[in-house]
Amino acid sequence: MTDKIAKIVVLIVLVFTCSYSFAQDAKELKTRMIERIPAIQALKSKGIIGENNLGYLQFISSGKEQEGVVNSENTDRKAVYTAIANQQGASVDLVGKRRAIQIAENAGTGEWLQDNKEKWYQKK
Repeated sequence: MTDKIAKIVVLIVLVFTCSYSFAQDAKELKTRMIERIPAIQALKSKGIIGENNLGYLQFISSGKEQEGVVNSENTDRKAVYTAIANQQGASVDLVGKRRAIQIAENAGTGEWLQDNKEKWYQKK
């Protein structure tokens, strides 16, 4: 009986540790994403990047200014989309496409967006 209790306690500790670790990771991810907002907005304002139809940032000009910021943002977005997909039993691509629709609806005038046919346009 003691062995079963020990296994249950270990399982509870593992679940708690994983949950705590995930919560810490999520908090750090959110902080990183918030910190990148000014740089991303500046790149959008310059017309260097836009929001593609899969929910990720994409360069729309030949300049790759602050490529590390764009790559980091896309990596974190994929982590968020993956977590949501796992919760909802959906694909990561579907979550990204749904997010792209939300992003387009909330985009500012002049921001570059990609439609479902992969054509770029500026929001009016």
